[in-house]
Amino acid sequence: MELVIVSASQRSQSQSAKVARYLNERVEGFSKVNHIELYQYNLPFWDGSAETKSAAGSRWPIISQQINKADALVLITPEWGGMASPLMKNFLLMCDKQDTAHKPALLVAVVSGISGAYPIAELRMNALKNNKLVAIPDHLIIRNVEQVLNHDKPDDERELHLRERIDYSLHMLEQYSEALKTIRYQHQNQPFPKQQEYSYGM
Repeated sequence: MELVIVSASQRSQSQSAKVARYLNERVEGFSKVNHIELYQYNLPFWDGSAETKSAAGSRWPIISQQINKADALVLITPEWGGMASPLMKNFLLMCDKQDTAHKPALLVAVVSGISGAYPIAELRMNALKNNKLVAIPDHLIIRNVEQVLNHDKPDDERELHLRERIDYSLHMLEQYSEALKTIRYQHQNQPFPKQQEYSYGM
């Protein structure tokens, strides 16, 4: 199985990318892991047309190919002003349901302070309707991110619990990935009558 980790900070050397690297090191149930650091791709802002994705200089086809092959995704966003990052929202708008439908996603919020719940709520509420990604019930909020996941051994008990929660969440993502393979297979090989009429969520 393949996993794609998407980190959506608009900054280089970001804490979101640091978290992505840590998760990559902890993954056990996936044979291949790709980390997409969105700021490196300079993607065009989606204007609602498919042509935007393939505009001159767009590197979206590279990302789309990786997403298509993936069995699951981890979506990591910093909290900016209580919101998910613009790069994450643009990425999710560009995702085609042919690449993402019925694939599980672990949502991760990264924040320098003690908040972090708003980006998770935002993504659960309105980011998955048309791309048909399936957010698993577990999510992660990495609070005080500058102080955690920096060393091989945790500095305190709170970080130890965080690391254990990360391992559990990645384990559950693997379980959902295995289970949803059946849904994707049946969706492709035993389609619902007039299935194409229900391509988008209500």
